[in-house]
Amino acid sequence: MTNSVMVLGGYGNFGKRIADGLRTRGVPVIIAGRDPKRAEACFDLNTGLGEALAQYRPAVVVHTAGPYQGTDYHVAKTCIAAGVHYVDLSDARDFVVGFGALDAEARAANVTAISGASTVPCLSSAVIDHVRDRFATLDEVDCGICPGQGAERGLATTAAILSYVGQPLKPFAGHPKAYGWQGLRRHRFPHLGPRLMGDCDIPDLDLLPAHYGLKSIRFGAGLELGFIHLGLWALSWTVRWRLLPFPLPKLATPLLKAADLFDPLGSDDGGMFMVLSGTGHDGQPKQIDWHIIAKDGDGPQIPSVPAILLAERLAKGEPLAPGARSSLGQISLDDYLAALKPFNIVTA
Repeated sequence: MTNSVMVLGGYGNFGKRIADGLRTRGVPVIIAGRDPKRAEACFDLNTGLGEALAQYRPAVVVHTAGPYQGTDYHVAKTCIAAGVHYVDLSDARDFVVGFGALDAEARAANVTAISGASTVPCLSSAVIDHVRDRFATLDEVDCGICPGQGAERGLATTAAILSYVGQPLKPFAGHPKAYGWQGLRRHRFPHLGPRLMGDCDIPDLDLLPAHYGLKSIRFGAGLELGFIHLGLWALSWTVRWRLLPFPLPKLATPLLKAADLFDPLGSDDGGMFMVLSGTGHDGQPKQIDWHIIAKDGDGPQIPSVPAILLAERLAKGEPLAPGARSSLGQISLDDYLAALKPFNIVTA
């Protein structure tokens, strides 16, 4: 076994940033994928992963080749069977929430397997852990993400979002009925101004209430240009009313290309917010608003950090408990923000 990290989809939107981040930290990287011109290890993920692991013998696999919605745990199980640590960037609610089903298998193999190593639930839980002691009771969390129009967008991420646009979302704390990209609302970001938000389906909707005892949670995502956001909102109604004769993710490529045409009208500045509400130690209502703002197109660095830090620790032999779990609580806010210092990213 080497101390290298194999990045599946290592030339994609997040994969290339993770690979660069690991190299900067002195970790050897193997770029894997289907494109022989861009991948050092070229193979089909569904059929060739086991052979590739035997050939290259990485210490860790970072799986960035989404979307993860509707997929099984084949990649994780193959890594566990080979004795290779595993990290993925999944934002698929059922995928991440159910990942613990592999826990016994991973423990038996002395393998650490972590799912959802991205902004949610890793950064969201890090923020809560950082401020939790300021509350006597923490009751509600409202959070959301809005990238800049000019920020690089990946096809897998686009397809993942489209998979639940207009679809009924499984009930979550405080919201027994919600639909993807509906629940239209506006949030004002410091340095960025107001942006529209719509309901999204993410692992936090299940993980955070269960872990922190929340009575209500809400998560939204938005697009910088209001007319594009409203266009997708309108499209969500055609899905909800069953007017489309085909699944919406089939439009991922043309919709992504269409959105790219409007890049000159927007910026490459985006952000994330978290509003935490509850009761202070004085018995009075308490609210904390937290924001992280990324400029100059550095937004995609934020979801890349958890995989970089976790893969580095595993590759360098730092002790991380074996087993399969989500990224919730795996990285402190201080460590997270320290990794972002080289970029034009600030908190507010």
